[in-house]
Amino acid sequence: MKINKFLMPLVLFGSSCYAVEGLRDCAPLASEQPEKAKKYIQCLDQNIEKLKQEEQIWYQKLTLDIQKIEEETGNTQLLPIIRRSAIKQKEYLEDSCRWRFLHQMPNPTKAAIAYKQCEISLLQSYLDALQMPY
Repeated sequence: MKINKFLMPLVLFGSSCYAVEGLRDCAPLASEQPEKAKKYIQCLDQNIEKLKQEEQIWYQKLTLDIQKIEEETGNTQLLPIIRRSAIKQKEYLEDSCRWRFLHQMPNPTKAAIAYKQCEISLLQSYLDALQMPY
C-alpha cells in the first residue's frame, strides 16, 4: 500500500498503523460560505464512505475467523454476540451523533458537520476494536 498525504487520518492499532486507504485530509472549514461548506461536507462524506467500507471488510474478516473458531471448538456463543455488538454499535453511533446534530440546530451546516465529524470519530474507534486481536 502506497502511503501519501491523502491517507490521513491513520487508524492506530497497537504499535502498528493501519491507514484507511483513500481518506482525505479535510481542512477545517474556515468560513461558512456555502460553496466551501459544501466541499467540506462532501470531503467528510467521502471519508465516511471509505471508513464504512473498511468497517465491512474487518467485520467480514472477524465473522469468518469466528466461524472457523466455532467449527473447531464447538463454541456457538461467539457469533451471535458479535452480531448483536455490531447492531448496538450502529445504534450508539446514531444516537451519539444525533444529539450533537440537534445541539447545533437551527444551523443546518454546523449540525451536518457535527454529525459527520462524530461519525468519523466513532467509525475509527470501531475499526480499532474490530482490529484488536482475540
